[in-house]
Amino acid sequence: MPLEPGNSPGFLLWHATLRWQRDMAAALAPLGLTHVQFVLLACTWWLNTHGEQPNQMRLSEQAGIDVKMTSPVLRTLEEKGLIERMTDPGDTRAKRLQVTARGATLAPQAIDVVEQVDQAFFRPGLDDQTLQFLRHLALATKS
Repeated sequence: MPLEPGNSPGFLLWHATLRWQRDMAAALAPLGLTHVQFVLLACTWWLNTHGEQPNQMRLSEQAGIDVKMTSPVLRTLEEKGLIERMTDPGDTRAKRLQVTARGATLAPQAIDVVEQVDQAFFRPGLDDQTLQFLRHLALATKS
């Protein structure tokens, strides 16, 4: 017997996700970033600050974004002057990614904005148990 919509975990998650995405889009718009652009910029910046110049495959794995979606978004970030794609000396088919000075300035600012949205969105129930549950959901989708 189907659940009432208000008792369906999937339906509730769908609505929560839509609301969270709207909040993210509104917060990132003044920075000139879409949410997916933010994720790829922030992941590139994070990997760069931890000694990596990732290729597109590594970045898509880090971000959890389909590799086919990654390429056009990286092109846009490159056009905006936020990242550089350089030929990998070990594999001329691959590109290594590096944030530009402008990208390195914008990434932490955008991360702060996103963290503020997350705090406001999750504040009512954000505790260790909720974080553990969200980690479980995130890892369950990778299998």
